[in-house]
Amino acid sequence: MKSTTTFIRSTLIMLGVGVAVLIGIVGFSLWLANLNSNVADETASLRRLRTSIVNVLTSVQDAETGQRGFLLTQDQSYLAPYNKALAELPAKTKALADNVSSRPEYSIRLPELDMAIDAKMAELADTIALTKGDDLAAARSRMKSNDGRDQMDRIRAILNDYLSITDDRLRVLVAQQLSAANTLQWVTTGGAIAIVFVLGGALFIIFGHVSELSRTREEIMALNAGLEERVDERTHDLIRANQEIQKFAYIVTHDLRAPLVNIMGFLAEFDTSLKAVSAYVLSEGKPLSENEVRDAQLAVKEDLPEAMGFIRSSTRKMDALINAILKISRDGRRKIQPERIALKATIDATIASVQHQIVASEGKIETTVKVGDIVTDKFSLEQILGNLLDNAVKYHMPGRPLSLAVTAYPFGKGRIRIDVKDNGRGIAEKDHERVFELFRRAGEQDQQGEGIGLAHVRSLVRNLGGDITVKSELGVGSTFMIDLPVDLTKIIRSIEL
Repeated sequence: MKSTTTFIRSTLIMLGVGVAVLIGIVGFSLWLANLNSNVADETASLRRLRTSIVNVLTSVQDAETGQRGFLLTQDQSYLAPYNKALAELPAKTKALADNVSSRPEYSIRLPELDMAIDAKMAELADTIALTKGDDLAAARSRMKSNDGRDQMDRIRAILNDYLSITDDRLRVLVAQQLSAANTLQWVTTGGAIAIVFVLGGALFIIFGHVSELSRTREEIMALNAGLEERVDERTHDLIRANQEIQKFAYIVTHDLRAPLVNIMGFLAEFDTSLKAVSAYVLSEGKPLSENEVRDAQLAVKEDLPEAMGFIRSSTRKMDALINAILKISRDGRRKIQPERIALKATIDATIASVQHQIVASEGKIETTVKVGDIVTDKFSLEQILGNLLDNAVKYHMPGRPLSLAVTAYPFGKGRIRIDVKDNGRGIAEKDHERVFELFRRAGEQDQQGEGIGLAHVRSLVRNLGGDITVKSELGVGSTFMIDLPVDLTKIIRSIEL
């Protein structure tokens, strides 16, 4: 569920980013298109203006060229440019006026230009008329007055200023268009990269989700495939647990009943002896027979102390058994606290706690750990290893230096094994399972104990989701093999489900 939510959230984020990028590209493109349209309109307007400026200047120049050719040759054919210019100039000046009407930087000088053009055209008309009247001297005198040249220079200056302003503005517009095109290129490139990134991210998320779905499907298939096996394992565990409960009930009943029977028997003997003593004490001076006196003395000297001693011994035995049961019960009720631990460090720390005992037995110990971190209950694991090492020291073979080895290695999927090997007395094959039973001991008993150590160890190991077995040979040594899960939390979750 969490994975699906993450997938949907990530997909929506990528979709939002992609839409934002597209909106940005489209919006910027529209803005650039509008800008380019405005620039194009203004450019077209300026080009029309420039054309009208050039047309006016060309017409005035053509008129002057025709006038000069006619004055030099008196040939009427040279007046063709003049006549054409004279006919077209009004329309061209009007077109120029229309183009600059909305441009103050041009229109402010338009009256001056009109006056200069009118003056120039008047000067041209006068000289041509004088020449046609065969008054060449007057015509040439008019030309030499420089009035026409001054007017022409003024016309050229105004029109050249117009052209300069127009060309400067056109250069600005061209630069803006180039800048806009360059910006559009970068925006398009950046947008394409962003879209590729978004697409790549979306594909990554999709492929990741698909891979996770595939893994989940495989896990479900594996779980389904192993479900029957797990049911069989659980059934086997329940049968084994039921057998152990029955065995435990039998052992507790049998071992607690034995001291109780002793107490009841010796209480009966105590009661018999007490009668003899009571007869002696309560005689009140009456003469007693020798048998009565002897029975009373025997009861006080032997029977009563013996009965009291056996009762006390049986009571201590019952107390020890009850305390052992309570210890295992407390450990069984203790809440397991899984945590990540470094297995090698935990093993080394446990060995260090019994190192003095190993040294005292002139022993040595080797460790080989091929497992990194595991998740388990550290306190329980330390108790398990500590009990096994303590037993190895306690039951070492007399006359032979103690040799211990602790080896940890992977053992199947999600599990590890810890082998604790010694060269001690060993255990007979018939007792390999019996040594794990409560209040049961095997072999030569020269050490104190109630027979709960290995039963306690097995209880702890099973609380950690594992099991313990032994491989041993009398006179050679024993190897206790602990099978544990790598991650206890998975076992706990499975049990809770």
